[in-house]
Amino acid sequence: MADRKEKTFRFVIVGGGIAGVTCVEQLSSQIPSADVALITAGPHIKAVTNYKQVSKTLEEFDVEERPTSVLEEKFPNLTVIHSPVKSVHTQSHSVETTDGRVFGYEKLCICSGGRPKLLTYDNPYVLGIRDTDSAQDLQKQLSKAKRIVVVGNGGIALELVYEVEGCEVIWAVKDKAIGNTFFDAGAAQFLIPSLAVDKPERDAPCRRPRYTTEKPEPGASQTFTADKNARRLGSGPTEAGSALGPDWHEGIVLRGAEQVSRRVSLEYQCEVEKIFTSAELLNSPQQTLKPENEGSWPVYIQLTNGKTFGCDFVVSATGVVPNTEPFLHGNNFALADDGGLQVDDHMMTSEPDVYAAGDMCTACWEHSALWQQMRLWTQARQMGWYAGRCMAAHVLSEPIELDFCFELFSHITKFFNYKVVLLGKFNGQGLGPDQELLVRCTKGQEYVKVVLSGGRMVGAVLIGETDLEETFENLILNQMDLTPYRDELLNPNIDIEDYFD
Repeated sequence: MADRKEKTFRFVIVGGGIAGVTCVEQLSSQIPSADVALITAGPHIKAVTNYKQVSKTLEEFDVEERPTSVLEEKFPNLTVIHSPVKSVHTQSHSVETTDGRVFGYEKLCICSGGRPKLLTYDNPYVLGIRDTDSAQDLQKQLSKAKRIVVVGNGGIALELVYEVEGCEVIWAVKDKAIGNTFFDAGAAQFLIPSLAVDKPERDAPCRRPRYTTEKPEPGASQTFTADKNARRLGSGPTEAGSALGPDWHEGIVLRGAEQVSRRVSLEYQCEVEKIFTSAELLNSPQQTLKPENEGSWPVYIQLTNGKTFGCDFVVSATGVVPNTEPFLHGNNFALADDGGLQVDDHMMTSEPDVYAAGDMCTACWEHSALWQQMRLWTQARQMGWYAGRCMAAHVLSEPIELDFCFELFSHITKFFNYKVVLLGKFNGQGLGPDQELLVRCTKGQEYVKVVLSGGRMVGAVLIGETDLEETFENLILNQMDLTPYRDELLNPNIDIEDYFD
């Protein structure tokens, strides 16, 4: 293998998503003279644009698709190689692409992202949404659809259910509440009326209510119907496998064939038992559907709560698994329980001179008490940036410390048209019984939740325009004892920013 190397680069990065591109940018600006190669399957890369540092750890940015030539023009020492990777040989420090070419590396960073966990891989009626191509495929299929079933409870499922119009949506979630990756049942209850979209009347904020949420019974359903003008949604073509941008639905019209604006039925605490065609249904002994429904839908989905629904197609939005496949054979990478390549606090894998960043790696250093890994845009950018810094530091024999962005988990996003800010252990992750929750909620306007542990703030969820993110970030980072102030903390009549200046 070694003697077949077409060229050896100082740095090779695999993957044209946010992590890989950020890593390339970081390396090329730190060591402009170094030969860098980016190996990517498609003609486009994902670039971070409009980057804004909102506070110490919070950042906002857009993700745009750009032709790879944009990067090559910016960095004269960068070579972009357009091909999927067939294999990596860590012994001989080489990468082989599917078109048979072999490239050597001094340092390699693998940023191959994640691939969608599909309910099933061979059913034309099951669509996975992961990249822009699949989002456009969805748009095409949707234009003829009267009813779809969405399975999943992550970011893409939440956005999809909110954006789809003119088509009935059955939404199957395995949890007791929507969006449990991002927030708790209280926040879910705050967001749910948005599905019915009637403008909620503004209530006065309730002062520090005790925390109660009515949990739906296992197998319970809720239905929301709304009528409003169509919103425009859109995006350009992409390479396979590169994840959607945070605003993936901007500009794509997600419109079905029906006149109704939005009708969403929620099925809680259930998963998919079985997916079958109308022909299979007619021949099945456990025929549970009303006779008038027989054969009228192309596909049927049976849920574990015993209900069966006919629909035009099923959308599988159940998250991603690390895309490690082509890199494992013949190497000794240590894998984490979630299937990601284990990386240490310098983003190094267990194989010498091989780094990894983004969705395909798992952070296996001892985490700060206020940080956790989530496979999100922000972390892909942070990891790619930090991996680039580490690779450069190692080549230049400079010391490097774990970056401050890994001190405190922080994420800004948008759900159901509300700004959502998540800080620290926002869902009380790993805290056990030693936690207290303070909540302030104004219907249709804002939802504020603070997680305290031992009298100190360790996490927060902010939905709406609360303007509390910087103050709360500081209170979490400085770990001040808030016991004397806990009754005032969420008092809407107190300007908390001035309070802690």
